[in-house]
Amino acid sequence: MLLAIDVGNTHTVVGLFDGDRLRRHWRLLTEHARTADEYSVVLWNLQRMSGIDPDQIQGIIVSNVVPQMQSTIDAMCVATYGRSPLVVGPGIRTGMPILYDNPREVGADRIVNAVAAYERHKELSIVVDFGTATTFDVVSAKGEYLGGVITPGVGISLEALYSRTAKLYPVELVRPPRVVGRNTVNAIQAGVFFGYVAMVDGLVERIQKEQGSVARVIATGGFAQTIAEESSTISEVDEFLTLDGLRLIYERNREGTGHGR
Repeated sequence: MLLAIDVGNTHTVVGLFDGDRLRRHWRLLTEHARTADEYSVVLWNLQRMSGIDPDQIQGIIVSNVVPQMQSTIDAMCVATYGRSPLVVGPGIRTGMPILYDNPREVGADRIVNAVAAYERHKELSIVVDFGTATTFDVVSAKGEYLGGVITPGVGISLEALYSRTAKLYPVELVRPPRVVGRNTVNAIQAGVFFGYVAMVDGLVERIQKEQGSVARVIATGGFAQTIAEESSTISEVDEFLTLDGLRLIYERNREGTGHGR
């Protein structure tokens, strides 16, 4: 089985694949202070509780956008599974030309998402990832990573709103009953919810106009389903797009890497 680990700024998502089937998945907090031993205990116990023998893990692949976490993840993999992970980064085979001015600047998760989206549809695609940042990544009809857009994430925007204003407070992000809120909670919800829907649809339309073609739009990340229900441009939602992309990249690098048995 393959262990796929996506280390994000807020959460670390772990998936366990049996062939191309995602058998189990877990979401953990990304905590810089947590040691490799602590992560090892958490993952070992989660797998045991799911009836999975950790000795069945035959390969590990990691996507990481938090550089200071890499040594911890590496040590955890060696201590728990007796092997170093394959890490998405420069030199890895993705099967996708990166047309960014400096390819090293592109977050690993963004490339992984792009690979998964193109493999699925083989057409002009836009991946909208609602993570700590909300990112838009564009893949050409020929399978080239063209670049994208980075904006503050939904959670960051909500946090900034109540932390920088004296009378506002945290609210749950749900679709409010109307655009014009009649109380402070609904007013905040309307601003963030409908504001992000408008931003997503507006940016997608601008990207499509610039590319001269309608694109397949795939949403992923924590708030994907919430925003997609109101969006007029999002075609589908896939909570596990990044994990699937990691599986694909592992398969493209498995032979000759020494990371599998």
